[in-house]
Amino acid sequence: MFASETGLPFDDIRQLIATMPGPDLEAQLMARARQDRLIKPPGALGRLEEVAIHLAAWQGKAMPTCERPMVTVFAGTHGVAAAGVSPYPSSVTRQMLDAFSNGVAAVNQICASFGTGLKVFDLALDHPTADITKEPALDERACAGTMGFGMEAIAGGTDVLALGEMGIANTTVAAALCHGLFGGEAEDWVGAGTGATDEVLARKIAAVKAAVALHAPYLSDPLEVLRRLGGRELAAIAGAILAARHEKVPVILDGYVVTAAAAVLHAADPRALDHCLAGHLSAEKAHARLLEKLGKAPLLDLGMRLGEGSGAALAIGVVKAAVACHRDMATFDEAGVSGTP
Repeated sequence: MFASETGLPFDDIRQLIATMPGPDLEAQLMARARQDRLIKPPGALGRLEEVAIHLAAWQGKAMPTCERPMVTVFAGTHGVAAAGVSPYPSSVTRQMLDAFSNGVAAVNQICASFGTGLKVFDLALDHPTADITKEPALDERACAGTMGFGMEAIAGGTDVLALGEMGIANTTVAAALCHGLFGGEAEDWVGAGTGATDEVLARKIAAVKAAVALHAPYLSDPLEVLRRLGGRELAAIAGAILAARHEKVPVILDGYVVTAAAAVLHAADPRALDHCLAGHLSAEKAHARLLEKLGKAPLLDLGMRLGEGSGAALAIGVVKAAVACHRDMATFDEAGVSGTP
């Protein structure tokens, strides 16, 4: 890992990363054996079979569940928004949280379709992070504390956690994170986000370049990348992923911003996202590049780019179907069907 104990706020986070549990291999083997006995040709359900086995391994039980899925949306505001990197003002973030609360946003409808819970966290919306082109977004204590707050995503119990976000300018922040972690050119990681074109897109690219150049001496440490180039919702997402790992809760990642937050943990330890599924492939152009870097194949590809956990919430339907087939299909012996699976 990175450093010896120093008493700094990130020490606890580093310790959690260092002590991540692995999959339950016995549950995984039992789940795979059951898939081989179900009344179907081997592999006939494609990725549904792998999803069920994945859940078994990370929940630690041969018969996995998706009875209490939860979509958690973290919302934050960003100082870099003042640089004109989005066609929408930061006030839209608060307005969208009101829409979530009133049950009228897309994620509300998708969650209702699959009987999924929804939690929304307001991460100090009235206090934007610092402008990443001029100074670090957060200090170490604030970043570690926000990661800790994100760990509350699993409070109250859930067996599958889907993660989403809301925050005007956070695709700029996600692009800066990815550029800082993986290099390349800023243009490789910057996309339209909520609809940036022409001058707005140019400002977005310029902001990412400036931010990464400013913080370049510190970008060898992924947690420093997060605090300097990230934001509160991205820190909370990383914390939620880490807490879920320790509590045997599989995670479904939403689009580009959520995946960028997850990439910080992957950079810290390549095993850190082994319990995560990529819910969908966003239309945000850099998302495919990022998923490839992380070795994740999305469950869905519907051209979505909304954020707010909508793609991950929709993927819960796929996960529910995978679990139902795994648990409730008959085996060849139970159904009296001839043949060797």
